[in-house]
Amino acid sequence: MAKTPEKDRPWTFLSNYAHVLVCLAEDPTARMRDVADKVGITERAAIRIVKHLEEADVLSKQREGRRNRYRINMDKPLRHPIESHDTVRSLLTMILGKSLVRRASA
Repeated sequence: MAKTPEKDRPWTFLSNYAHVLVCLAEDPTARMRDVADKVGITERAAIRIVKHLEEADVLSKQREGRRNRYRINMDKPLRHPIESHDTVRSLLTMILGKSLVRRASA
C-alpha cells in the first residue's frame, strides 16, 4: 500500500504515537506491519514509536512464540504538561470505550 505524502494528508487531533497505542490496545499481539498499515506509517516508524513508548514505560513487550505481546501501563500520566493530569487509561477510554480498555488492561 503506497503511503500518502505527509503534506497531502489531512491533519488529525492525535499523533501517530497515540494511534500506535490504540492499535496495540485493540490487539496486543498485532504485528508491526499491520499496525503501520492501519496508522498509515512505515513499519520502521511503527517500530521506532514502540521503542520510544517502551523507553517511556508506557509499553512493555513479552515474547510469546513467534510474536510479541504488548502490555500497556494504563496508569502512566500523559507526557505534555497540558494533559499530564490524565493517564494513558483516560486517553484510551476516550477513544475505545471502557469495556475495551478494561479488556486491554487485564
